[in-house]
Amino acid sequence: MKKVGIIGSGQVGQVLAAGFAKHGYETMIGSNNKEKQDELKKNMEKVSVGSFSDTAAFGEIVVLAVKGTATENAVNMIGAASLEGKTVIDATNPIADEEPENGVIRYFTGPNESLMERMQQQVPGAHFVKAFSCVGNAFMVNPDFGGNQPAMFYCGNDDKAKAEVREILEKFGHAPEDMGKAEGARAIEPLAMLWCIPGFTRNEWNHAFSVLRK
Repeated sequence: MKKVGIIGSGQVGQVLAAGFAKHGYETMIGSNNKEKQDELKKNMEKVSVGSFSDTAAFGEIVVLAVKGTATENAVNMIGAASLEGKTVIDATNPIADEEPENGVIRYFTGPNESLMERMQQQVPGAHFVKAFSCVGNAFMVNPDFGGNQPAMFYCGNDDKAKAEVREILEKFGHAPEDMGKAEGARAIEPLAMLWCIPGFTRNEWNHAFSVLRK
């Protein structure tokens, strides 16, 4: 199994790092904050800790789990060489630093672009795959919905990378839904807006998406 590097030490990064470790992947989580690194070393089991650069170099699969507004800068700090040829799972959303409006979070991207497409343009040699972005961190790893698998929408340009991510999604208890090439992220990223509305308006955060077929 490939080594996994998680870029980002917030709740999403920690949940995904613990999930990969649980499923037997050799895992490293990255932070550029020394105090945060020390905290992670104390609190995370079976997961090594390093800087963003250390973690990107370590990972044969890299997961981006940083704040949306910091994502492009994080990719710049890591550098293209550390991502070249790798599957990069993009769990980010382009959430702006503004308050939600009637429960609707604001994005800094427009309807005909996505944050993942921006990053794919930054590092053309990396194989970005959008995933884990349309549900809260509590339901990212083997969620329990009474035996029902939630849908996890994913997309990307490289078929081999997408197959790799699909396998991970299945291990993590999701029903993978392939939304095509990188442009599909334009539809996937706004699902976080929809997911958050019941939370911000009614304090309901215990749901996920599903796809019904005849």
